[in-house]
Amino acid sequence: MKAAQTRRTKIVRLADGKRMESKSDILAVEEPLEIRVRGRSIAITMRTPCHDDELAAGFLLTEGILRKRGDMISIAPCAQSDSPENTLNVFLAPSVEVDFEKLTRHVFASSSCGLCGKASIDAVHQHFPPVKSNLRISAKILSQLPDKMCAAQKSFAQTGGLHAAAIFDSRGKLLFLREDVGRHNAVDKVVGCGFLKNKLPFASHILLVSGRASFEIMQKALAARIAIVAAISAPSSLAVEFARESGQSLVGFLRGGSMNIYSNPERIFPEKPSPRKSR
Repeated sequence: MKAAQTRRTKIVRLADGKRMESKSDILAVEEPLEIRVRGRSIAITMRTPCHDDELAAGFLLTEGILRKRGDMISIAPCAQSDSPENTLNVFLAPSVEVDFEKLTRHVFASSSCGLCGKASIDAVHQHFPPVKSNLRISAKILSQLPDKMCAAQKSFAQTGGLHAAAIFDSRGKLLFLREDVGRHNAVDKVVGCGFLKNKLPFASHILLVSGRASFEIMQKALAARIAIVAAISAPSSLAVEFARESGQSLVGFLRGGSMNIYSNPERIFPEKPSPRKSR
């Protein structure tokens, strides 16, 4: 049975500042998901149920545990858990080594982790070297992506409460889109989708996120070898620093026909002006 991403609830709405009305509203579902590897819990994240296998696969890929599709045998609900629908067991190939002490989720989970930006970037680059890509895309195509993503956000249209992450090809075709209450989860899901479908690396693709671009989102994009990351909102300072040192092109405030390019602008080229007609 497919997990519900939304749930209806009763509310009282104040209309025009004067009239109280009983109505119903649709909420984005938020529930915990525990990810286990070799019988050990490695992460608990608050997520919107649906595509949980992609979330787990994407998380493990961006943590450097998974490298290729053959590293993972299967993903299944944990029957021994008190909440099997919210607990996943990930079964890895025997050859895959797991250093549970070096999972970056525990290191980089908050801005108070005690590491400076340079130390954080160097730590990530030990797992994922900077990307090299000849990908180029026109600013015109890039500016069309937010509308395409918005049109595909079915759950957001109902709730107004979900983040989205989408993968586009260089021609602007939407390939995969996932929604979640957590922006990082949405990226894990869309990256995990590519991993499970054996479509990685996303070397000639663009990642678009519906909110801001953080350091962790850039890290996850690098794990999938994504060279161009675009965000509807602003990037953080560490995201910009990370993008510059990782060879990624980072675009922020992608709205209408305008955008800010914070790193490696050579991958994005403007539309050629129309030649003037001679009189």
